[in-house]
Amino acid sequence: MRLAWATDIHLNFLSPSQLEDFTWKVASAEPDAVLLTGDIAEAPTVEDYLVGLADQIKRPVYFVLGNHDFYRGSIASVREQMTALSRRHPWLRWLNDAGIVELTPTTALVGHDGWADGRLGNGMATPVLLNDFFHIQELTGLATDERFRRLAALGDEAAAHFRRVLPEAFARFREVLLLTHVPPFREACWHEGRVSDDDWLPLFASQAPGDALREIMSARPDHTLGVFCGHTHGEGYVEILPNLKVWTGGAHYGRPELQPEIVVV
Repeated sequence: MRLAWATDIHLNFLSPSQLEDFTWKVASAEPDAVLLTGDIAEAPTVEDYLVGLADQIKRPVYFVLGNHDFYRGSIASVREQMTALSRRHPWLRWLNDAGIVELTPTTALVGHDGWADGRLGNGMATPVLLNDFFHIQELTGLATDERFRRLAALGDEAAAHFRRVLPEAFARFREVLLLTHVPPFREACWHEGRVSDDDWLPLFASQAPGDALREIMSARPDHTLGVFCGHTHGEGYVEILPNLKVWTGGAHYGRPELQPEIVVV
């Protein structure tokens, strides 16, 4: 099975001709399915862009959302919208809601949006402020301590999802592919060819999901987990454990690209 993977495509930054070019590029790769690891557009338009892409390529599109997908909206409302979309559209599946997807008799797909949970690097002491804190309803107007409590809760939510679905998936499949937006390990938080520094790590990576994945895979040496993420716009690869490997996709605003093809058997 051949999978096309793209991340941080920010389709709302594209002109109509650029959008058409990207859609053609995806379709011409002739994948069996498409994987998207977040930052597809923004809250008012993400559904329209997803539907437009899926209706053009007419293949399954499995996706998680990134922080930008909630800009000019709220996490709760966008997630409600994506649940409804995923359940009615023939090609689109939001992995937070879809659970375990069988790709082949030996390989499954799972995923969750994830979130940078503020726990790595300098944590609450970071001087970095993201646009998230001004454009996402649940994160605006907060004191620093409350903001980091909310970030931690979002990271814990992703970790709980993985602790729930992965044991069930590994009971049925030898290999699992996992999509998430935010790198779940410090070592996977690539930016401009190196791991992000301690000021950026709290908002570019997530500790709780990584702790969950490391624990789950340490107990299952005969199974393998491949994690695919984005967020940092920096390309990289790291082997966390012999059976736990992470690919972080590179990206540029206004120039969405396909990552290397993924093949599962």
